[in-house]
Amino acid sequence: MGRLTAHRPKPMLPIHGRPLLEYTIGLLRRHGVREIAINLHYQPEVVIEYFGDGRAFDVRLVYSVEPQLLGTAGAARRLNGFLNETFFVIYGDVLTDLDLSHLASYHETRRSVLTLALYTAEDPTRVGIVDVDAAGRVARFQEKPKPAEVFSDLANAGIYVAEPHILKSVPSGVYYDFGHDLLPELLRGEQPVHGYRATSYILDIGSSERYFQAWADMTAGLVRVYSMPRTADTRRSRTPTPPTDQS
Repeated sequence: MGRLTAHRPKPMLPIHGRPLLEYTIGLLRRHGVREIAINLHYQPEVVIEYFGDGRAFDVRLVYSVEPQLLGTAGAARRLNGFLNETFFVIYGDVLTDLDLSHLASYHETRRSVLTLALYTAEDPTRVGIVDVDAAGRVARFQEKPKPAEVFSDLANAGIYVAEPHILKSVPSGVYYDFGHDLLPELLRGEQPVHGYRATSYILDIGSSERYFQAWADMTAGLVRVYSMPRTADTRRSRTPTPPTDQS
């Protein structure tokens, strides 16, 4: 994303005066999550300096700093002492107003070990695609298929509900990804993995163009955001300025 992330990690990109990550924390807080672990690698001090221990945002934050990247599942494996009950995973570059409470209820009623939030992708070749049966159980998954390999337009949103015991399948200290590695292993073992078809706003900010889209969508009121405690206001810019750096 060029100069946009030269001095800050992607989750700290500002949208209307607040970093993307603050909206994610606000969403979790809205749905009753007060203890949050944040995995960090690139410029971790930017996140830690802004959020501190989380008290200003009415949450408790725990940080896990990776000297080397371990993948999304490998990062969760490092936090297995913290993730000792059913937990959410939200990728740091996702902007969403998904109803997390409904997602958790869906997961619980189906006795799933892992539930993926799904959305309809305009271009299935740039995402992980999922095939689900009539009961919502995931039958097949493929990460970023070639055009001839596309079998679905349902895409992995990078938002999960998971049971802690699945982390036992993740090897320690090696790169291991939810989509590339853990999900296929769970499917091979015939573990109950389900897909939740979301109708909420979901956008992965994986490029400069999508970052500008996120800004425009929020300006247009297409995504619902939740206010943070007043004590957090002093930590953010009070003059939201639309992004102009398209490098």
